[in-house]
Amino acid sequence: MTVKTLAIASDHGGVELKSAIIDALKERGIEVFDLGTNGSASVDYPDYAQAVAKSIVDGKAEAGILVCGSGIGMSIAANRFPEVRAALVHDRLSAELCRLHNNANVLCLGARLLGDATALDCVDAFISTDFEGGRHEGRIAKMS
Repeated sequence: MTVKTLAIASDHGGVELKSAIIDALKERGIEVFDLGTNGSASVDYPDYAQAVAKSIVDGKAEAGILVCGSGIGMSIAANRFPEVRAALVHDRLSAELCRLHNNANVLCLGARLLGDATALDCVDAFISTDFEGGRHEGRIAKMS
């Protein structure tokens, strides 16, 4: 996927990892919309998942990344939008496969489960892997 614009958000559990991801994306020349949060005060992750999902639905961002403690809540909240295919990944292979087979447009990461190096490797795989199409296109259509 050739991404030029990407929306990113986290809850309080993912702020530090989100910052590292933003730096890595900007180094690659990707325009990043940081939709919060930016502090350690407890917040409700569905609000941030909704912000990223709406930025994709509205065409402001081509893809998104969501970070919370486990990544589970963010993925559930983001997938409530029919235009969003959010994938919770734990390693490079799952990040590649979510693009190859599922044409995921939102990457979800668990800051408490992944080290920074693994998370950044997942981000790299997500933004550099294209959808394979073919036999997967019909399956993706059934989810819309």
